[in-house]
Amino acid sequence: MSHSIVCTDLSFDWADGTAVFSGLNAAFDRGRTGLIGRNGSGKSTLLKLITGRLAPDSGTITTVGDVGYLDQRLTLDTGQSVADLLGIARTRAALRAIEAGDASEANFTAVGDDWDIEERAIAELARFGISLGPSGTGDPLDRTVGTLSGGEAVLTGLAGLLLRRPAITLLDEPTNNLDRRARGLLYEAVDSWRGVLVVVSHDRELLDRVDQIAELRDGRLRTWGGNYTAYTEQLAAEQEAAQRMVRAAEAEVRREKRQLVEARTKLDRRLRYGNKMYESKREPKIVMNARKREAQVSAGKHRIMQTEKVEEAEQALAESEAAVRDDDRIRIALPDTDVPAGRDVLQLATPQGALYVRGPERIALVGDNGSGKTTLLRAITGGADHPVVRVVRATDRIGYLPQRLDILDDRLSVMDNVRAAAPSATPHEVRANLARFLIRGDRVDQTAGELSGGERFRVSLACLLLADPPPQLLVLDEPTNNLDLDSVRQLTEALAAYRGALLVAGHDTAFLADIGVTRWWRVERGRAPVDTDPLQD
Repeated sequence: MSHSIVCTDLSFDWADGTAVFSGLNAAFDRGRTGLIGRNGSGKSTLLKLITGRLAPDSGTITTVGDVGYLDQRLTLDTGQSVADLLGIARTRAALRAIEAGDASEANFTAVGDDWDIEERAIAELARFGISLGPSGTGDPLDRTVGTLSGGEAVLTGLAGLLLRRPAITLLDEPTNNLDRRARGLLYEAVDSWRGVLVVVSHDRELLDRVDQIAELRDGRLRTWGGNYTAYTEQLAAEQEAAQRMVRAAEAEVRREKRQLVEARTKLDRRLRYGNKMYESKREPKIVMNARKREAQVSAGKHRIMQTEKVEEAEQALAESEAAVRDDDRIRIALPDTDVPAGRDVLQLATPQGALYVRGPERIALVGDNGSGKTTLLRAITGGADHPVVRVVRATDRIGYLPQRLDILDDRLSVMDNVRAAAPSATPHEVRANLARFLIRGDRVDQTAGELSGGERFRVSLACLLLADPPPQLLVLDEPTNNLDLDSVRQLTEALAAYRGALLVAGHDTAFLADIGVTRWWRVERGRAPVDTDPLQD
């Protein structure tokens, strides 16, 4: 029997009553499926339902085989150990107990055939270029996720899945925080994956390696054969046909309305003629009354028939319009912070000399996972010390968006998080501004801990951009990690129009080019950044 996932009449609502799914049916069989959809459409929720981390309100989920899951929020659980992330903590504990003399059946069952699990784990990590090394004292597998970079944490989670090789694997945004070399390793792993693989991603190169695309939209799942490129081609053809149907339906509505007007004009003319004949009494009264009644009945039937035709044409137009996509996208209006070209917004002291960020410069920070990009950004924003770089001078209007998106207080509502950044804003102003980030209605009153990855990004960005005073230097760490493709395009357009300074750490060279990056700083572990040629990265 092939391993599979079957969801039948699945329904799930959030605690506030917001419906995510209602009667959803889905099936994933052996092969690679790319699960796509707009932020908040329920992609991560569906994966959590399949794993059992969430329970459906109704319906059933059947899985054949063990399930492995890579959570897109794993970097937030900074207290988890590397062994926990690899999924080998229980086996290691049993090994330690046996070595200490506890030869219980439970311990031997926990170990099974995995007596060399630690050696294989280290080898799998090395395959992804992760050499943990000791951090202070103790076993490197006991290091916490907080001591790893975001990319290293994701790679460690992937290594754990490859180590265990579950029959069903669910990956939620696996390329987040990964550099190009690491992405290449992931692509190779996906190319050779066996069993059932469902991957949520906005990485077009990764989605071009799957066998089919499953799209979540309006609480329904639709499957498209082929990879992401094939999906976009099919969708474009479908939308072109839908636009043609809309144009034809609009023309039909205009035609039927014109005929309705003409019919009413003709009926009015006949009514006036009938009244004139009645007043002239050229025929007996009984005959005239009978003709008047017949004319009224006939006119009424004709008017109803023409009105029904208009209604039918308008219904056909509504159905045609429903087939045309008109998705909401985030609407970001960055503050008007025009920084003159000669003004310094940042000066760094390094062993090689001073580094400056001036005026509206936009600089990309590149380097391998674990090279220290995030450490440098945190030093610039005052959140950490750097071993070789010192901040000499910086504007006091810096906005920082970390890759872990841990600037929100999960216990507070979205409203309270934003008002903490902009205390002078009224609740009405906060709601109006959050609507531009597609956070509306009851979601504004939800706690930050209940947000999806994409929603968390948008609220974090709102806190940054709605701050008072607005930032003159934006420092962004992997800003596209949790965005759908439409939102990436909107963010690109907003940042391209921004007139302040930008310092962006990222591996998406297309995005960096689109926002107008003019300088590139390369970072290596334990060293200061240096200007580099992007083609050599």
